Amino acid sequence: MSEKNKKVVTIGGGTGSFMLLNGLKNYPIELSAIVSMADNGGSTGILRDELGVLPPGDVRQCLAALSGASDIMRRLMTYRFEEGGLKGHNFGNLFLSALEKITGNFSVGVEEAAGILNIKGEVIPVADKQVNLFMELKNGKLIQGEDEIRHNFEIKKAGVKKSYLNPKVRANKKAIQKILEADLVVIGPGDYYGSIMPNFLVQGISEALRKTKAVVVFNCNLVNRKGQTDGFTLADYVDLINKQIGKERIDFATFNTKDPGKNLIKKYEGESMLVEFGENKNQKRTYRIIKTDLLSDKKASYSKADTLAATRAFIRHDSEKLARVLMVILELGKYEGIINEIV
Repeated sequence: MSEKNKKVVTIGGGTGSFMLLNGLKNYPIELSAIVSMADNGGSTGILRDELGVLPPGDVRQCLAALSGASDIMRRLMTYRFEEGGLKGHNFGNLFLSALEKITGNFSVGVEEAAGILNIKGEVIPVADKQVNLFMELKNGKLIQGEDEIRHNFEIKKAGVKKSYLNPKVRANKKAIQKILEADLVVIGPGDYYGSIMPNFLVQGISEALRKTKAVVVFNCNLVNRKGQTDGFTLADYVDLINKQIGKERIDFATFNTKDPGKNLIKKYEGESMLVEFGENKNQKRTYRIIKTDLLSDKKASYSKADTLAATRAFIRHDSEKLARVLMVILELGKYEGIINEIV
């Protein structure tokens, strides 16, 4: 009798989820991607405003990553128009918005798209209703929307008083179920305030993470964002996420040890800086860290029509390297007695 495939759930959004799923889909696991619904920038933001649809961008990237369809179909889902009235729009975003209109429900539309694209696993919007992300700073300033937050450089200096969604929404029931049934839950990598945190603001997600018996892993970002997470160390990110969950729930964290090289670092000059390990040896740590080379050697390129290209990552994780590490963590319980120590 063959062993059942382990259940792996990812939580995030944006390019980080696309990269992560590209690697995980190659393993014999039951894969579910829970995706943020707070995006309101670029093509996604225009479609939200003009059509009243849910934000398709992050979901589209996950569907493209998991697609088992032909290469031309995958390229079609990521194709961005470079001229005319549709300039800047992504075909996949238009496709998902049309499916939402036809079916009357975004999640149903996503399921239809998943069938057409023959994806491995499931892509699950964290919520089925329109939400708006707000951040109140300690200086009294109110920032509205993921796109405005992305372009704000006062967040670290002023300090965050609170972040919230308006209206308040309950999590997609399927998302809760998948977290509770998971063997492994993977958080990130991704922009903390734009792609990761909004998932925890949806009612029910943090509670499910507190209850699940799954091993929970945080993939630490490679770079900090200027004006938002300047100087953040791995421990700072883990502390923030555990606070959002309401429990010290992170079991493992992954941390890249390879230097990106001077040319790539120069691209980020004045904008971002590498995340440092920065462990406080006097502080008792409740999670284990896997330090290894997780850096992609592939050159990142973006469409000329991508209005958000300037904010996208050039220093990126490698899909295959990260997936291999996560598979080791997934199977670690079997071999724990053999290994002396993972610091």
